[in-house]
Amino acid sequence: MSLIEIIVLALIQGFTEFLPISSSAHLLLPSQVFGWQDQGLAFDIAVHVGTLVAVIFYFRKEVVDILSAWFKSFGSQGATDDSKLGWWIILGTIPAALIGYLAKDFVEIYLRSAWVIAITTIIFGLLLWYADVKGKQIKTIYQLNWKSALILGFSQAVAAVFPGTSRSGITMTAGLMLGLNKESAARFSFLLAIPIISMMGLYYSLELALSDEVVDWSTLGIGAFLSFISAYACIFLFLKIIERMGMMPFVIYRLLLGIGLFIFLLY
Repeated sequence: MSLIEIIVLALIQGFTEFLPISSSAHLLLPSQVFGWQDQGLAFDIAVHVGTLVAVIFYFRKEVVDILSAWFKSFGSQGATDDSKLGWWIILGTIPAALIGYLAKDFVEIYLRSAWVIAITTIIFGLLLWYADVKGKQIKTIYQLNWKSALILGFSQAVAAVFPGTSRSGITMTAGLMLGLNKESAARFSFLLAIPIISMMGLYYSLELALSDEVVDWSTLGIGAFLSFISAYACIFLFLKIIERMGMMPFVIYRLLLGIGLFIFLLY
């Protein structure tokens, strides 16, 4: 990979992983437009590790509080808001992990195409608009229950099956429809990303270890660092502006991106 490819792909991954605009759609564009080759498994792992470190570092206090409360809930302390939130994150992770693993071969063969991404980019953009307009947006993250966590988990599973859906986009959409306010929907989506990205990273790291792919550590280091910086900046800015902006700018962007992909594919 050239330096420009490393920089562009790492920044795309970092900026789009946590925004409701689909990282898979954006990672497709450079190869389609510029004819770049696939970046390879090792680079994919590196940039995902970068985004994982970014979300853990940004929410480090919440992560520590949730983990601490979750472990203490097995003792005399009992359930607290933070320990329940830990359970809801675990419960929300199971459907995506299970369905994503079982469907991965089917997805790779039949669904990982520019046409599918163009369609899902538009459809789930419209669903995000509907949720933003119709959702009551009165609940906080601590008002979730096990049913809500399962719904959010299955929404995350949809993103694991259909490229272009956007994992963060569909979980925010579901959160808004469940009555969460914008900040809480985004915050839970980001926290829900930690276990699923961790599991994906471990799975593909094992796959990489068993493969014959040559690892260029300098490329991986640059990619991981740039994806970390861009993902951290993305989370910070998104949470600062989401209450003022709402989801409409991202809905419009998704619609324009989807239409642009259709035009590119047709002509």
